[in-house]
Amino acid sequence: MLKELQFSLSIALLLACGFLYRLTLRSYCLFSCLPSSKSQQGLDALLSQGHSIVFVETSEKVEPPPLVSCAVESAAKTYPEQPVIFFMQGLHNSTQLPSNSSSSAFSLLSAIDNVFLTPLDMNRLFEDTPLFSWYTHINSKAERHWLHISSDASRLAIIWKYGGVYMDTDVISIRPIPEENFLAAQSSQVSSNGVFGFSPHHPFLWECMENFVEHYNSDIWGNQGPLLMTRMLRLWCKLRDFQELSDLSCQNMSFLHPHRFYPISFAQWRRYYEVWDPEPSFNNSYALHLWNHMNQGKRTVIKESNTLVENLYRKYCPTTYRYLVQGPEEKVQ
Repeated sequence: MLKELQFSLSIALLLACGFLYRLTLRSYCLFSCLPSSKSQQGLDALLSQGHSIVFVETSEKVEPPPLVSCAVESAAKTYPEQPVIFFMQGLHNSTQLPSNSSSSAFSLLSAIDNVFLTPLDMNRLFEDTPLFSWYTHINSKAERHWLHISSDASRLAIIWKYGGVYMDTDVISIRPIPEENFLAAQSSQVSSNGVFGFSPHHPFLWECMENFVEHYNSDIWGNQGPLLMTRMLRLWCKLRDFQELSDLSCQNMSFLHPHRFYPISFAQWRRYYEVWDPEPSFNNSYALHLWNHMNQGKRTVIKESNTLVENLYRKYCPTTYRYLVQGPEEKVQ
């Protein structure tokens, strides 16, 4: 009887030690490991479902800055039942941390259940699209705005092939977008390409890719991006001005009011980094574009500043705020 009791206690002790070890490893892995279950095969299956939230990074950066981390985390928080896919040019193995990554934001995002970081293979991505011939003949090193142009091309191909919603990495999600096929108005009769969503193989995006190649001009800023979306929208739809806060629609596609994503215009981007009293509610918005291209790193989120952007971080990407803005000394145990 005594031996049986000793044996039972030994088993219980081993199980307890194993549980504590796994708990410790899980905590450690928040900033050092990647979940092995997020395989490329599983990612393809997720993408094929057609309702992913997609981000793209065409530089070689593998350590996302706080704003990018906030954009991805807020999307994961807003769309908990949907996969959030972050395509990264500098990532060459989706199950291994890059050697040149300091790991903080990279591992923070990897630890979120519905976030998937994956390599961006443009050669494979552009196959079977109008962009393939253009891409295989272009001299990317001679292109002045290659990072932006390749991003414009990649987002078109990804959403055309798989469907879903594309968002720029400076877009903070605040509530779900209720539309499936849509473009986002930056202003009246002007479309952005910073946020858009379509079902797989939508003909509008195919025609956008054809126009991308036929009217390619890298010397004109935005010619393959928002200017492309605007000229294609005008070909598809007879545009009119927005009436109050109503969206527009044509040919089974919605053109969403500027307040949905751009309640603060590019000319006023600094207002995100100011203190508001009272703060805006953004009740008519689905997400907020923070105009990082205008900012160019001039202004950042400062803890305890009570600026609009700090409070947006606190509410919509709290983990990013806790670890990447407050800093190690402020981390919650």
